[in-house]
Amino acid sequence: MTATATPPTGQTPPAPPADDRTGDARTAEALPVEAVPADAGPVEALPALIARQAERRPDALAVTDGSTVLTYRELVDAAGRLAAVLAARGIGPGSAVALLCARSTRLVVAQLAAWRAGALVVPIDPAYPRPRIAEMTADADVRLVLGDKGLLAEAGLPEERTLVLTERGTEAADGTAPDAADPAAPALLYYTSGSTGRPKGVLVPHAAVTDLVNAEGAFVLGPRDRVLFHSTVSFDAATFELWAPLARGAAVAVSPSERPTAEDLVRDVERFGVTTLFLTTALFHHLAARRSRVFGVLRTLAVGGEAISAEHAGTVLRAFPWLELFNVYGPTEATTFTTLHRVTPADCAGSVPIGRAFGGARGYVLDERLAPVAPGAVGELWIAGDRLALGYLDRPELTAERFRELPGIGRAYRSGDRVRQRPDGALEYHGRTDDQVKVRGFRIEPGEVEHALLQLPEVAEAAVVVRRAGQDDAALTACVVFAEGSRPAVETLRARLAEQLPAHLVPTAWTVLAALPLTGSGKVDRRALAADGPAGAQPSAGAELGPIQQVVAEAWSRALERPITDPAADFLAEGGHSLLAMWVVDDLREDLGVELSLADFLDHPTVAAQAELLERALLAADDTPGADR
Repeated sequence: MTATATPPTGQTPPAPPADDRTGDARTAEALPVEAVPADAGPVEALPALIARQAERRPDALAVTDGSTVLTYRELVDAAGRLAAVLAARGIGPGSAVALLCARSTRLVVAQLAAWRAGALVVPIDPAYPRPRIAEMTADADVRLVLGDKGLLAEAGLPEERTLVLTERGTEAADGTAPDAADPAAPALLYYTSGSTGRPKGVLVPHAAVTDLVNAEGAFVLGPRDRVLFHSTVSFDAATFELWAPLARGAAVAVSPSERPTAEDLVRDVERFGVTTLFLTTALFHHLAARRSRVFGVLRTLAVGGEAISAEHAGTVLRAFPWLELFNVYGPTEATTFTTLHRVTPADCAGSVPIGRAFGGARGYVLDERLAPVAPGAVGELWIAGDRLALGYLDRPELTAERFRELPGIGRAYRSGDRVRQRPDGALEYHGRTDDQVKVRGFRIEPGEVEHALLQLPEVAEAAVVVRRAGQDDAALTACVVFAEGSRPAVETLRARLAEQLPAHLVPTAWTVLAALPLTGSGKVDRRALAADGPAGAQPSAGAELGPIQQVVAEAWSRALERPITDPAADFLAEGGHSLLAMWVVDDLREDLGVELSLADFLDHPTVAAQAELLERALLAADDTPGADR
């Protein structure tokens, strides 16, 4: 892929950040770490904001997935009709409604309709295993699940608790339901990894989402902008991708691919005319290393989830100097993004900061006694203000532990993140105070995975750590001690975990030990486990490779950084994961000139199976009328 240094048509290079973002040097004494003021005015729920946009510009594009197009008037009308259907089914304030739906216009209609009915929305990733879906819907006491017919059937949900969606939500109802959304009520229930083995549900109120999407001075969005919705709906980045543009009169472009590859994202950005995009840090690094043409189309790019590489940021900014590149940070408990920093070439000479709180969020750097740290010292970030979650569903002890009333600050969330405030007021990230880790943008509590491992009768002891072969190659690693007399195949254990846990919680690398190493205090020595040799399996060997198999094996070898020579080798068993799979898919497209979708790649995880798919695609392309012979 080639890079260009010409701004997108009709765009001019944006002005540099305003001087008031760097300001004077600040001390840590009771001063919040914030830079951008909150928007003034009464607090409203999301449906009211979108209804106002429909009144102003009823015929403007609101959302499209490439096959269905909805204007603001059509979106609001469709949501109103579906809200009436929900009300007839007994859904109202206090009800929980789950979404089990592929990314589409109907998903957007359904979520807005559930809010208009006054319900709490529980987004569910369609890729979650059936036990996980059952656990979430039971924990949230879900009254009704809205979704696609096939997904609802696969989840095994009783028909009386489901409603199948059409492209515009559902069949038309008589009239529309009034807007029953309460700004103080919970709008979203996001499940995150739990240290005790049980996922915890974070209750995000409408007012917090409104503060995120209405924050002035952060991301500039207007009627000419389009934002790509490509995150899974259960990932809180979807809150920004969907509702920030719709609250501001911009448009949502829905990526229709179930598991979009890097090339799929580029094509979506180009064909929809996307101006604003969010990427996880690992995906940004992948696209930056390849000088992807996607950066040439965008005006604004937000990157977050892990520490951003100054080298990759500098590479992108030099090649695309008009691009507004933001480094963003925020836990789900503070509604997606808490701080942001407009990255400049000067930042790329060192560590890129995570910036300052914006909108109604406030940040405080405190020590163990909850006192402000000395200027420039490292402390823990506590988050306060209008973007806080209400707490954890039915977990009062955990809520009391993480959300506390602090003198002079008010209600605040203990993030567990260690930060340092620079003289210009921006924050630098300095790691965690606990064992929580981030892998490819997903927040993971090792305790949840360890709990699942210990439920397997073959496992006597288990510890989960992250091993890094490189900056963007983080492997969630299971270190296990087998029960006496047990010697199960690692592939068997991985498959059984995948039946219970979401894919991002299933370890991609495994180490079998005689005993777990301990520290002097008797705790598991996680630092030793994380540094104990390279992650992944040993080089594979087997039958001779055919010509197409050789191409596949070479692409795997580059991604996994070790030789693959066995046609029966399994990508996941070799330590691969979804991001590495994305790299391989791109390489195979460039090497062979044919497409292999990410879904097909993961559904056919061996060298031989992928080579067979590619060979069929090559033959089909050769038989196409007009194809070069």
